[in-house]
Amino acid sequence: MTAYNQRGLLPDTLDAILAQSVMPHEVVLVDDGSTDDTGRMVEDRYGQHVRLMRVANGGDLAARNAGLARVTGDLVAFCDSDHLWQPDFLAHMAALWRAEPRIGAAFADFRLLRDDAPAAGTKFDDAPAGFWSGLRAVGPGLAVFDATVVERVIGFQPFLPSCMVVERSFFVGLGGWDVSVGRMVGADLATILLLAEQAPFGVVRKPLVAIRKHDGDQSSDVQAMHLRDAAILEHVLARRPSMAELRPVIEASMARRRAEALDLAFARGDHTAVMNIWRQLPKAVRAWPRWAKAQSAALPSALRKPVVRGLLALGAWRESVGRTGG
Repeated sequence: MTAYNQRGLLPDTLDAILAQSVMPHEVVLVDDGSTDDTGRMVEDRYGQHVRLMRVANGGDLAARNAGLARVTGDLVAFCDSDHLWQPDFLAHMAALWRAEPRIGAAFADFRLLRDDAPAAGTKFDDAPAGFWSGLRAVGPGLAVFDATVVERVIGFQPFLPSCMVVERSFFVGLGGWDVSVGRMVGADLATILLLAEQAPFGVVRKPLVAIRKHDGDQSSDVQAMHLRDAAILEHVLARRPSMAELRPVIEASMARRRAEALDLAFARGDHTAVMNIWRQLPKAVRAWPRWAKAQSAALPSALRKPVVRGLLALGAWRESVGRTGG
């Protein structure tokens, strides 16, 4: 696992790792150049159970690769410093590998945790129809995709690093975490896509990880997520020859994500973002009402306000009509 200035949240995460029903062979924590006393806290409280590595700050992906180079086990699990494993996370992963030793990577389901209250549903519940078709059951809650799922993951991404276990030599052979995408939040999508190109691919259909969400503007977070994911898709399309045959799928996903980001930016009144996103949209998603949103965003403030109010009112009316079927 990696940490950067996470002294406050880290103990809960480490306690959850050390409370596994199947104990890990080793726990390596990479302190990614923290400027607080994260490293000292780990040494003082967990020195007997956690091996601490200190590296210069280089971002999550580089820090994970540093830890990957240090560990010795055949199977490697990753956990972000503010996420929580359920006590049987490793037990289920071990059972999955016993049932199907050929898999190179596997992911468990997760729930969001906000103010210590778990969400009612899980991430896997949100998957579109057909996403889980073709799964081969190998045990209670354990399953395997025997074909690659990269095309599905381009459209819907339910797999997070804290829910992930890999076979070490397999993952090292792929190059580990793809650091070419830089240090943006969520840059691990590039690596998840790489793993999704491989088969067989394991799945634990139980929510064995809690993803803690922190206070913030949720619409802003979603807008940033759409733009970030579109940028990563554009990056891997340009760099990976294996993705060329999926160009139409990738470009459609990029367009959809950017279009949804524009809608969110407009609703939030972020007109500069609306114009910036508009310039990235292909013609296929530039039709009404996004064309009108972009045109209104370019108006002087005095003219923009009544136009924006009208567009928002029209959007609310159309949504209401859609719900009532009128």
